[in-house]
Amino acid sequence: MAAPALAHSIDQSRVLPLREVRTRLTQLVALAELTDTVTVVTRDGDPRPVAAIVPASAARSVAQARADAERVAAVSAGWARRLDELHQQGIRRHAAEMRAVTDALAEAWAELDRRVTPGSDPALARLRGAHADLLRG
Repeated sequence: MAAPALAHSIDQSRVLPLREVRTRLTQLVALAELTDTVTVVTRDGDPRPVAAIVPASAARSVAQARADAERVAAVSAGWARRLDELHQQGIRRHAAEMRAVTDALAEAWAELDRRVTPGSDPALARLRGAHADLLRG
């Protein structure tokens, strides 16, 4: 059993009511075969599509469509896993770099505290306040 899958969007196709399709079916089939034209069929008086006349190359079987969907899902899942792994690596790398920065900053402030009495220089006090969130860890 074939389930048509349109290769063209409905914007690029012609839309005809069922009454006209009945009278021009042979012509529409030839048009689909020769020019890859898609004809969307509507019920008379109702603009919603109910069927389509498509070139044979655009029609795929249900099994083909399901296989394609499963392949896309498998590939997508693989990429999602890889992206998640990379994201976790980035988080770990960032945490390690932040620890290195905060350790170096703590060492720098310890050396400054040995050389300058804490609170004696207002510029250093402002700088220490700016670094307070990093010094807390």
